[in-house]
This record gives sequence, structure tokens and C-alpha cells, in this order.
Amino acid sequence: MTDKAKPNVIQVNQGDQSGEGNYDATRRYRQGLEQSMREGKSEELAKEAEEALEGPEGKALREAEEKAKRGQIPGGAPRR
Repeated sequence: MTDKAKPNVIQVNQGDQSGEGNYDATRRYRQGLEQSMREGKSEELAKEAEEALEGPEGKALREAEEKAKRGQIPGGAPRR
């Protein structure tokens, strides 16, 4: 049976599986996390993050975190 004979077939973009979860984003996140763990830079990155939070950009970082928690993204567009 061809696609023409299947009028109810929905074609899905396989490149970015999003919906309840974005599988591609999850895969990229896990790959990056695994790479960071292999490289052993966790302590260094944690120290950099701590210094950033304690430094002059700390207030802006905390504000950005709160906005993200509320679902706000840069540019004022609401999260879907």
C-alpha cells in the first residue's frame, strides 16, 4: 500500500522529536554530561560557577534562574 492510499498517515519530522519531551535535546545533554565526566572537569566547572554567582554577575544569574523556573525565556516569549 502506498502513502497515497493512506490518507490518515501523518508525516513526522524525525530530526527533532519534541512534544512531551525533546529526545534530541535529552541525548545531546547526556552526551555533554558524559563527556564532562570523562574529562574530569566537574570540580573546575563547579568552582567557576560558584565564583560567577558570588561575583558581579551573580544577581543577573539568579534572576535568570528564577525567570527560567517560571518558564520565561529571553526576548519575553512565553514557553509553550
